[in-house]
Amino acid sequence: MCKSLKIVFILLAFQFFNGMINLCLAQSYGLGFESFESVQDKRTGLDLSPDKTLCFDKNFELSFEVSFLKHKKNYFGYIVRLIENDKKNIDILYDNSSLNKDRFKVVIGDKFSKIAFDMDETSLYQSWNKVRLVFDKDAGTLTVFSGSQQFKQAVALERNGCFKILFGANKYKNFNTTDVPPMKIRNIAIAENGAEKYRWNLDEMSGTKAVGTVKNADGLVANPLWIKKMHYEWQPLQSFLVQGPARVTCDQTTGIVYIVGTDTLTTHRISNNQVKRIPHQKQPLFMDNQVLYEKSSNRIYNLFINEKQVSYFDTLSGKWNKNNVTAELKTHFLHANKFYSKTDSTIYILGGYGHLEYKNIIQKYHPGTEKWSQTSGQDSAFSPRYLAAAGEATGGAYIMGGYGSVTGRQILNPRNWYDLIYFNTKTGSFRKIYDLKIPQEDFVFANSMIVREKEGAYYALIFPKDKFNSALQLITGSLSRPEYKVVGSKIPFEFIDTESFADLFFDESTGRFVAVTLFRTDKNQTKVSIYSLFSPPLETVPAVAQASAKSGNVLWIVGALLAVVLGFYFYKRRKPADAAQEVIPVPAEKISAAEVSFSPSPIIDITEKSIETKPVPLHSSVMLFGNLQLFDDQGTEITRLFTPLLKELFLVILLHSVRREGISSEKLKELLWFDKSSESARNNRAVNIAKLKGILDKLKFCHISKESGYWRVNIDYEQIHVDYAEYLKLVSDKRVLSRQDIADLSQISKRGTFLADLEYEWLDSFKSEISNEIVDAYLRYAASVKITDDPEFMIKVANYIFYFDPVNEEAMTIKCKALALLGKHSLAKTTFENFAREYSRIYGEEFQKDMPEVLHS
Repeated sequence: MCKSLKIVFILLAFQFFNGMINLCLAQSYGLGFESFESVQDKRTGLDLSPDKTLCFDKNFELSFEVSFLKHKKNYFGYIVRLIENDKKNIDILYDNSSLNKDRFKVVIGDKFSKIAFDMDETSLYQSWNKVRLVFDKDAGTLTVFSGSQQFKQAVALERNGCFKILFGANKYKNFNTTDVPPMKIRNIAIAENGAEKYRWNLDEMSGTKAVGTVKNADGLVANPLWIKKMHYEWQPLQSFLVQGPARVTCDQTTGIVYIVGTDTLTTHRISNNQVKRIPHQKQPLFMDNQVLYEKSSNRIYNLFINEKQVSYFDTLSGKWNKNNVTAELKTHFLHANKFYSKTDSTIYILGGYGHLEYKNIIQKYHPGTEKWSQTSGQDSAFSPRYLAAAGEATGGAYIMGGYGSVTGRQILNPRNWYDLIYFNTKTGSFRKIYDLKIPQEDFVFANSMIVREKEGAYYALIFPKDKFNSALQLITGSLSRPEYKVVGSKIPFEFIDTESFADLFFDESTGRFVAVTLFRTDKNQTKVSIYSLFSPPLETVPAVAQASAKSGNVLWIVGALLAVVLGFYFYKRRKPADAAQEVIPVPAEKISAAEVSFSPSPIIDITEKSIETKPVPLHSSVMLFGNLQLFDDQGTEITRLFTPLLKELFLVILLHSVRREGISSEKLKELLWFDKSSESARNNRAVNIAKLKGILDKLKFCHISKESGYWRVNIDYEQIHVDYAEYLKLVSDKRVLSRQDIADLSQISKRGTFLADLEYEWLDSFKSEISNEIVDAYLRYAASVKITDDPEFMIKVANYIFYFDPVNEEAMTIKCKALALLGKHSLAKTTFENFAREYSRIYGEEFQKDMPEVLHS
C-alpha cells in the first residue's frame, strides 16, 4: 500500500472518531417550550403537519424524548395531543397538582384513561426520557412505554384515521389550549407497521420550521425555544444602570449575581431572571477595589487592596460590618486577579496594574484573623501582568495569560502573555504548564475562568484590549496541552481599562455560564449587563451544516463508517491508488426571498442581474446605519478613538447639521452637560470639541465649525461617503422610487437600523422619523406597481418593510398575495399566522381579518 493511501486511511479514521466525539457533544439540542412564565400568546406549540393531517391505515406508533426545564413555577399542561379525524383527542398531560405520584396521565376524549405513570425526578430534569405510544388498530389498544414501564388501554380507532399531532400549546379548532409544562422535546418519530415513516430531530437553531427528514413533512413551531441556540448564543438577561462605581461577584452554587454599589446591593438570580435591590449604608468603592463572595460565611468581601483593608456584607443580615474605611481614588491594582482558597481559608490577590507598572505581587487576606500579608513576585514563572484570568483549583489556582512586561515597567516592551500557570498556595510557588501559540490577533482575558479539573479543561472569556467597541468570546482549553477552541457567540463589550470590567461565573443550579460586564459612563453611572449560556457550549455551526440538517447525524456516521471500511479494504488489497478524479463541488441550494421567515434578517440580499448596487466604500466614509463606523482615507477604522462622550457629541452635531441648520451651545448643554454649571459646561464643551476636531482631522474633508451661533459638522460629500446623506437623497422629496432606487435604499439599510448600537433619548426622534420614511418609501413603490408583474421582488420589498415595521398590514398583504401567486400557499399561510400572532402580542387584541380577506383585498 502506498504511503499516501495510508495517510488517507488514518485521516478517515481520525475524522470518524473525532466526528463521534463531536456528535456526543452535540447532544444539546431539542425544542424548549415557553410555559406559564410567558403570556398565553408567547407559549410554545409544535404542529407536526401544519397544512394537513397524518393518515395511517395500519398500526402505528409515536415516540419522542422529553425532559423538563428547571426552576419554573408551574408544571402543568399538555405534553402531546393527537386528534383523530377532528373528533377524538388522545392526550398525554402532566399534572403536578395530582395527589398521587402518577403525574403523567393519558386522557381519551373527556375522560382519564387507566394509564398514568411517573418518572424519576432526577431523570426528568437532568436526562432525556423516551416515551412511546403504540396504536394497535387490529386489537383496538393503545400501549404506552415509559422507560421500563408499560401500560395498555383499550381504545377504538378508525381504520382510515387521520391525525393532527400537536405538542404543547395549540390553536387548532375547538381543541385549542395554552396549558403547557416547561418542557423540552426532541427526536420525534412516527412508524407505521414497524417501519419509520416520519422523523423530526428538532436540532434547529432558529426559525419556526421543525425540519422533517421526509420531503414536505416539516412541522411548524410557535414561539420556539431552540435548545441548540441556548448552547451557542449568549442570552442577554438584564441590563441596568447603577449610580456611581460598581463591582461584581457571584454565589455560583445558587446562581445569584451580586452587584455591589456605593449605597445599594443589586442581586440577580439567574434561574428566574429576578432583580432585587437592597439599600445599605454608603460604602466606598474605587476602580481597583475587588469584591468576592465566600459561600461558607455568606459574606461579600470588599477588598481595598491599596489600603490593605476589608469590609464585608452579610447576605443573611443585609448589613455591612463597617462603612468607615478611609480610602482614596487610586489605581495601583487595576484588574488584579483574586480567588478564595478553601485549603487555607484565605483570599489571594495576584498581579494588577497601576501608575505605569504591572505587578506580580502576591497578596493574602485571612478572614479569620483579619490579617494581610504580601510577597513580592520573585518567581520568574509569574511575570508582572494584568487582564489575566484566574480560577480556583485543588491546592491553588490556575492563571491564564494577560498583558504585562518582564520588568513590570510599561515603558519596557509590554506584551501579551499566553501562558498557563499553576499557583500552589501551600508553597507559594508558580509552575508554568505551557504557552499557547501566539494568535493572529492578540487578546486578553476577563477576570475569572472556570476550571474543570475532572475534565482537564478550563473556560475563559477573551477580548482584544486595543478596541473600545470590543467583544467577549468564550474559549475552552486543556489544562495540560497548549490548545483551545472558540465556543459560543460573542458578547458586546465596551473597553477602557480604567472604566470597564468583565467577569465569568458558572451557575451550578441551572448549568449556565454567566458573563457580567461593567462600564463606567461619563455621567458617573455604571452600566451593568448580565448574559447566560447553557453548558456545554457549542462551537460555531457552519451554515451549510444547518441547511442540510435533514440528512441527520445518522447518515453522517454511516458515511464515515463506509469511508473507514473502504480504506481498510484498499489497505488489505495493497494495490496502487486509482488516479485522482476531479471533484466538482455541488452548489448550495439557493433559498429564495419568498422562503425567508416572517422575522426579517438584518442582512438583506438584493443582488440581481437586472440591478446594479454600488459597493459601500471602506475608506473616507461615515456609516450611521447599523453600528456607527468611521474610516479614514486609508481604510483604517477610527471609531475606536471616540470616547462615549465624544461619540455622542459628534452625533448630536452631525445629525443636526445634516437635517437642520446645526445646534446651539445652549442645546448642547441641555443634552450633554445638564448637570453642570454654565461655566463648567462651557469648559467641558471646549475641551471635547478640541478632541473631536483632532479625530475628524483624520477624515481630511470633515471639520467642525461654528456658524451664526450654531455648531456644525461640515463635510465634502464628494470626498467622503455618508450613508445618511445618501439615504436623504432618496427619501427627502417623498417621490415614488424606481426599482433601482429600492435597491439603493435597501443597500444602505442592510447594515441594520439607524445607529443600532446606540441609545440616547434625543436620538429617538431621529430613529422614529427614519423608520417611518423608509417604510413610506417602500409602500409608495409597492402602490405604483402590480404584484403580478414581479411577485418575487415584491416579497423582498415586503421583507424590507417588515425589517422596520414587523406588524405592517400592507406589507403582510403584499407578501401573502405574492406567495400565493407563486403557488407557495403554505408559506403564505405561515406568513399570515405569524403576522397575526405578532399583532396580537403587540396590540393585545386579535387581528380581525382572515386569510381569504387578505388575499382578496
